[in-house]
Amino acid sequence: MKEDNGQVVRFPEKLGFLGLSTATNVVFNFKSIYYTIFLTNVLHIPIAIAGVMNTIGLIWDFVNDPLVGVWANNIHFKSGERIRPFLLYIALPYAAGMVLLFTDFDVSVKMAIALQLIVFFLYEIANTFRGIAYNGLGGLASNNDADRKSINAYRSLGGCLGSAIGAVAVTPLVKLFGGLQGANAIIGKEDAPALFKTALFMGFLCLAGCLLQYFTTKERVKEEETHEDKISIKDTYAMLFKCKSWIWNMLYIMCYGITQQFIMTNISYYAAYILGSSASATPVLAVYLVVAIIVSALAPKIDAILGRKRTTLLAVIVQIVGKIPFIINPYSMVNIIINAVSMGIGGTLAFVIFNTNRNNISDLVEVINHRRLDTMVSMGDTLASKVAEALVGLGITSALAWAGFDEALKLNQTAATKTTICAMLGWVPCIVLALMAYFGYRIDIEKEKKEALAGRE
Repeated sequence: MKEDNGQVVRFPEKLGFLGLSTATNVVFNFKSIYYTIFLTNVLHIPIAIAGVMNTIGLIWDFVNDPLVGVWANNIHFKSGERIRPFLLYIALPYAAGMVLLFTDFDVSVKMAIALQLIVFFLYEIANTFRGIAYNGLGGLASNNDADRKSINAYRSLGGCLGSAIGAVAVTPLVKLFGGLQGANAIIGKEDAPALFKTALFMGFLCLAGCLLQYFTTKERVKEEETHEDKISIKDTYAMLFKCKSWIWNMLYIMCYGITQQFIMTNISYYAAYILGSSASATPVLAVYLVVAIIVSALAPKIDAILGRKRTTLLAVIVQIVGKIPFIINPYSMVNIIINAVSMGIGGTLAFVIFNTNRNNISDLVEVINHRRLDTMVSMGDTLASKVAEALVGLGITSALAWAGFDEALKLNQTAATKTTICAMLGWVPCIVLALMAYFGYRIDIEKEKKEALAGRE
């Protein structure tokens, strides 16, 4: 690993990372909050079928992401860059995919299912390339750990700002475009035009975020040795699995994604059927995100004071403790706020830590294998996030279908449905957090790097 030491990561470049992170998270939160309920309440796809669609999407990601990652890792751009140009090439397809996801083609339910699967497949290919650049550039901007933590703090801040906009402004935006009319409005077929117009705005953010980071960031870290030969998918994974920290960090990220996705996806159902209005999700998410923004600024200092291992575990413990009051009484607004606050603190700490780990792991993989695999390290984490999203989507739709959810019942859902919704914000994520603590405990990048360097001697 070598770097052009004549250049440093300056503030405008960090703003580029912040910009894409902000745009991506506005879009991500819009999709998380509204996509499943769009399938069930607008397209009238039965919730059990929506769960099957999530499973098919998960299988697609398992096939698509590794192939894209290996192909991208073998690409050599004329500029000598490895990742940054993907932002330019994928910006428009990424934006178009987002718009099509929320398009009601006004066809039969069977045809709507088929069209949604096709659009989802295309969108996820674009999203994979976006994720490679989004996750990989931080490690190539600098090999200085302080710079990387600073970049990831800006990314976290951008993520929080994007999530805050997504939580606070998206529902009013849907209303501005003519949706969610009435005091106790629940998403329905009549909201299709409003969701489409909102998706157009999201598509613009996809385009703008990719281009902003492309024109403001640089790649400085280069391979120690230049390689012209291509690496097969088999050899790529053989190299990656030599790095234990990559495996544990990826599993930690998957658990993080599951716990965060539970609140982002399930909050729509909780707000609608427990609190009585879809708009009630806004203040809960707003509190969560205000806390997350504050913690984003403090995360690098907390890591410096406590050390990587303790900070990694603290991120989990805070979330578990914050869920206890909600588990005891999930119908209390105070307790759902406490739950949200704990996720804002713990989730933000985890985000900064595992992203900095990822950047360091790219260096570690090079130490072990004498080759940089930035796109594949990044792809693995992107796949972990997608798997988390798909598993939560499948879990929520399957659990609600089992509990007897029926969108036609509006506020009069069964007791089993309401209990299930509350469980998916309480004790179910706690089980995942326990696994997350174990995975975080196993990450030890510095020890593994010392062992790899000792093996060279």
